[in-house]
Amino acid sequence: MDYNRVIIVGRLTRDPELKALPMGGSVTTFSVATGRVWKDRDGNKREDTQFHNTVVFGKQAETVAQYLKKGQEVLVEGRLQTRSWDDKTSGEKKYRTEIVADRVQFGAKSGGAGGPSEHITAKGAKGPGESDAVEYPEENINPEDIPF
Repeated sequence: MDYNRVIIVGRLTRDPELKALPMGGSVTTFSVATGRVWKDRDGNKREDTQFHNTVVFGKQAETVAQYLKKGQEVLVEGRLQTRSWDDKTSGEKKYRTEIVADRVQFGAKSGGAGGPSEHITAKGAKGPGESDAVEYPEENINPEDIPF
C-alpha cells in the first residue's frame, strides 16, 4: 500500500500568486517556512528552517489568494508531487517538489515579524530567542501514582 500525505504548519514567506489556467480554473502558488529548534549533544541551541513550495487549485486557490498574506500562519494538508521540465536557456532538466494542497487552514496573522528566526510549533509561534526545546521535569514518577 502506498500513502502520500503531508501536513505542515508554518508561515507564508511571500504573498500568494493567483493565476488562471488555460483550460479554465485557478491555481495559487505560495511558499511556507517551517522551523525547528533543538539542543545538540553539547547543549548548544540549533535551528533549522525548511521552505515548502505549495500549490492549490480551484475555488480554494481564489480564497487563499484573497485572504492570505506574507507572514501569516497557515496549516497545509496535501500530497507531495515532483514535476520536471527542460530549461529553455540552458537545456538542462529541472525539478521542483511541491505540496499540492487539498486543504489550507488559515492561522493567526503576523504582527509584522514572520522572519526566519520565528518558529512554529503546534503550540504557536515563538519569537526570536525563545526555544521550542522540550523541557522534561526533573522529578521521578512513582508508578503507584498512575490511576490506571
